[in-house]
Amino acid sequence: MTHAYRIELTPPDITPYRAGNTGIDFVTTLDSGRSGPHVLVNALTHGNELCGPVALDFLFRQGVRPVRGTLTLCFANTAAYQCFDPKRPGNSRFVDEDFNRVWAEDVLDGPRRSVELERARTLRPLYDTVDLLLDLHSMQNATAPLVLCGATDRGRDLAKAVGVPEWVVRDSGHAAGRRLLDYAPFVDPAARKTALLAECGQHWAASSADVAIEVTLRFLLATGTVTPEFAAPHLPPTPPPPQKVIEITEAVTMAGSDFLYEADYVGMEIIERAGTLIAHDDDREIRTPYDECVLIMPSRRLRRGQTAVRLGRIVS
Repeated sequence: MTHAYRIELTPPDITPYRAGNTGIDFVTTLDSGRSGPHVLVNALTHGNELCGPVALDFLFRQGVRPVRGTLTLCFANTAAYQCFDPKRPGNSRFVDEDFNRVWAEDVLDGPRRSVELERARTLRPLYDTVDLLLDLHSMQNATAPLVLCGATDRGRDLAKAVGVPEWVVRDSGHAAGRRLLDYAPFVDPAARKTALLAECGQHWAASSADVAIEVTLRFLLATGTVTPEFAAPHLPPTPPPPQKVIEITEAVTMAGSDFLYEADYVGMEIIERAGTLIAHDDDREIRTPYDECVLIMPSRRLRRGQTAVRLGRIVS
């Protein structure tokens, strides 16, 4: 089943930010003049995910300035965003291919060409200078927000320092291609560079923009980029609930031609018993491997070779 969701967000006009100040369209860097990390907030990895540009537009309108280090605000796949049509809101995820599956060195350095790859190659030198990155996303279904921290301990630690969303998910990505979160500098065991990917809620829900703004402000606080005086007026008055960590044990990749779920899963369902049938991939049965298995972001964009659903267990 495909759910129909109302579009509660108005895509902000980002044309005032096109020129930026870096020589790269839609990228602005703000330097505090004091030593500190290079922190980047990334929006529009996917052109139909509106909460990211809302959050960056908010920061610009609030006159954000780093108090130490450098802050960069980046609108990534602007070509896809410019195709956004509220009558067909799912069609502008990308132009040629998923911008969030091209971050392997052999792909970036290879001969293939696409709108997304050209933009990735343009932005790559920028991302190579970043110490701490927050990538703002949203989800197909109305699922509780979560933050993906990759497979590194430093990613988990940064997610915990940010403190929101409530769910922290550790995983290793997708068979279909490498995410920006998994780009080599951010996962190198010998490095300190760290990236987070925040899934802020359903694509077009007003609440996803609220979550994106909160996550961004708390990320900037955790990295020492802004002061509490800047962030506090825009944060909820009550502290966030304690976070829970989910470890992904398997990303189920669609291998057949017909993938059918056994129920109308939207994500974050906790399946009580091991061995529970949750889907068929042609004749292959997909069953939960352990008790209290959590289903993470079951996809309705089902294609062979793509991740259908991730299976995880709550570890803390």
